[in-house]
Amino acid sequence: MNRIDARFQHLRDDGRKGFVAYITAGDPSLETTVELAQAFDGAGVDVLELGVPFSDPLADGVVNQRAAERALRNGVSLRGVLEAVRTIRASCEIPVVLFTYINPVMQLGLEAFPPAAREAGVDGILALDYPPGESAAFRAALDEHGLRMVQLIAPTTTDERMRLLAEASTGFIYYVSRTGVTGMRDAVEADVGPKVRKIKSFCDKPVAVGFGISRPEHVAKVAQFADAVVVGSAIVQRIEDNIGREDLVPHVTELVEELTAPLK
Repeated sequence: MNRIDARFQHLRDDGRKGFVAYITAGDPSLETTVELAQAFDGAGVDVLELGVPFSDPLADGVVNQRAAERALRNGVSLRGVLEAVRTIRASCEIPVVLFTYINPVMQLGLEAFPPAAREAGVDGILALDYPPGESAAFRAALDEHGLRMVQLIAPTTTDERMRLLAEASTGFIYYVSRTGVTGMRDAVEADVGPKVRKIKSFCDKPVAVGFGISRPEHVAKVAQFADAVVVGSAIVQRIEDNIGREDLVPHVTELVEELTAPLK
């Protein structure tokens, strides 16, 4: 069974909600990315989203943009990210989703990516700017190699398109809790509950909610409605704040443990 499917099944069986952590691969180095993944596996993270650094990250706020810039300056490419996942797999089985724009994947090759990702140990992909109406063949190739393709649903998504995205998504559905780019916010949007219920009226797939979630109290609130909670910018900011320190990984893991505490 795909690791994402197995993890959400395990969460359902235990009556628990999941935690999805986002970091940019290669920030501040691919070696650190591997160490963080290994630490997160024991800190309550159920799915790891690895951001593939891209030069024009339109959906990302300034925190994640800076992380992508640092990774690109380090020469990190999609091939390097796949090598990092292969190293992660030598020591842990945390489910890994590549959070990417489609351009790096197309540069590798839409036909070459699925077998390469599967061989490296990737479990799924979230391609932010690849419309489901144009990606049927790619989704079929991913499915053939046992990989999942997560779709984003936004607050402005119409019911008709929400149904299409819910049907196309595999592994889980990522609901963007607010319009705009990624980033930390002081409060969770008030309509998260009704929006998640609307999505679930179209399918029985797990729904993860992200964008703007940065505090344990946010995690607790969103977990009332969603199957999983996604935190990215707060973790990436903690990485940035500790670049150059030998104890970067423990400091970042400490934050993750605080964020996952409401789900335990």
